[in-house]
Parts: sequence; structure tokens; C-alpha cells
Amino acid sequence: MPLPAPPTPSDDRIDRIEALIHQDVGRNVGALFGATKGGLRRTAAALAADPAPRIGLLTGFFVPLGDPPAAETDGPVGTALLAAGLARAGVACRLLTDTPCADGCAAALRGAQADIPLDVVAVDAPVADAIAAWREAEIGWVVSVERCGRSAGGPPRNMRGIDISPHTAALDELFLAGPWRTVAIGDGGNEIGLGALPRALVTQHVAEGELIACVTPADYLVLAGVSHWGCWALLAALALLRPDWAPGLRASLDPALDRHVLETMVRDGPGVDGVLQRQGHTIDALPLEVHHAKLAAITDLLDGRA
Repeated sequence: MPLPAPPTPSDDRIDRIEALIHQDVGRNVGALFGATKGGLRRTAAALAADPAPRIGLLTGFFVPLGDPPAAETDGPVGTALLAAGLARAGVACRLLTDTPCADGCAAALRGAQADIPLDVVAVDAPVADAIAAWREAEIGWVVSVERCGRSAGGPPRNMRGIDISPHTAALDELFLAGPWRTVAIGDGGNEIGLGALPRALVTQHVAEGELIACVTPADYLVLAGVSHWGCWALLAALALLRPDWAPGLRASLDPALDRHVLETMVRDGPGVDGVLQRQGHTIDALPLEVHHAKLAAITDLLDGRA
């Protein structure tokens, strides 16, 4: 049996980027980080090896008790930045969400200047038409970012254990429909794709884990303290592995653009912080200063300053 190839300098930097996003912000997910170590490198390597990927993005996590009820900021903002970077790099992509999250996702895309198709499914509508459309578009990858997924009991549940199925289309069905490969970016165990984790890790370590743990698996997992960071990390990792894509991807790793996308979503979506359940320029209760310190550390590694 041939020995595995030794790590490259890019592999090392990608692993260091992953270590940066594996910071627990209070969810007790350290054990989940351990189980997904190397996931960023595996995900980026698989995507980068595709000479002409066509990517479908899923996002949108509705906060029914928000003031106002709206999509949360974690998910659409990072997904819009990821979409904009991919589009600038010449990678075909499109985004799918459901009706309750559509305005928030559209606002985030506008803020990021991501000129890509936005597909919308009604909460109670079958997803067969969306599956057929994505197959017709020859989607080869589906990347889900902070999208609440089906629990063992059936309904999708938020971090408080609340059933949000009245506000959430069953996009798990599209995620699993194939023939595409699947990637999940999440931070709490209840997101689409995190069913690939051993269930006991979520039930034993995450608050309300027995209720909320998602059962829908993914081929590749990127776990982060905040899903938003996972989008930045994937952009940076792909930029390291695909120099031809790097200028377009790198442009999305800009704190001023990040702030603009967040402000646009909050104002025009509207969007709310999923933890605080109110409008504001925060993501998962953390101010932009905290997020942008993380972004600076990621870009220092990407640009060879660390």
C-alpha cells in the first residue's frame, strides 16, 4: 500500500485556518471539533480538484421569536460572500432557500454584489421541482451553510429545542437527492449535514442535543465556532489550493464588505441575530470587532503573514 503524500505548505496553512475557526463560543462543541478535524482540508481539496464545479448553496435559518421574526444573520451573510467569491472566480453557483428566509438571503446577495440565481421554495411545497431544476443545471456540489435540518423526531429544531417546521421547508430532501456531492458548514449539531457526526457527540455535549441533533448526513463537514467563520475558512482554503481562483475568492475576505453585507441584510431583509433574537450588527451575539479579529487571523495565514 502506498504511503500517504506528505502534507504540503498549503495543507499546513489550511489546518491552521481550521484551528482558528475551531473556537468554542459557548456551545460546548469541543468534542465535535475533534471529530471533524481535517474536514476543512478534505472539503477544499475535493472542491479544488473539480476542474469546473457547479455549486448549489443552501442557507437560511428562520427565527420565529425574533423581533421581528426573520432569517438569522449567521448563514446568509457568509453564504453571500462565498457565492460572490466563487462567481468572481468563474465558478457557477446558485442559492436556494425557502420563502421565510428569501428576503434576507436576497438582501445579503445584493450586499455582496453576488449576481447569481436565487431559487425559493415555499415551506409547504414539495421540493421535487427544485431537485429537477438543479439536476437540469448539472449541479455537482451542494453546500449547506447554517441551515436547520431534520431531527431524529422529525421536525427541524432550533438551539432552544423549538420545532420550527412551520417556517422551514424540507430542504434535507434536496440535499440528499443527488447526484451531487454534499458539504455542510455548521456550528451546533442541528444543521443539515451534521448527521454525519456520531449522534452521541451531539446528544452528550450540546444543550438540547437529544432533541435537536440533525440526522441528515453530508459527504464533507466543516465545523466552526460560528458558521460564518466556516465560509471565510472555505474561501481561504480554496484560494490556497486554486491560485487561478484566488483573486476572486480573496475579494470576499474583506471586513468592509462583510460589514456592508451584514448591514444590508439586517436593514433590508430584515435579518436578526439568532442568539439575541433581535436586529443588530452582530452574528451569534458577537460584535463585528470579534468576528473581524478572526477574519484578520485567517487572512494573515492566507497571505503568508503568519
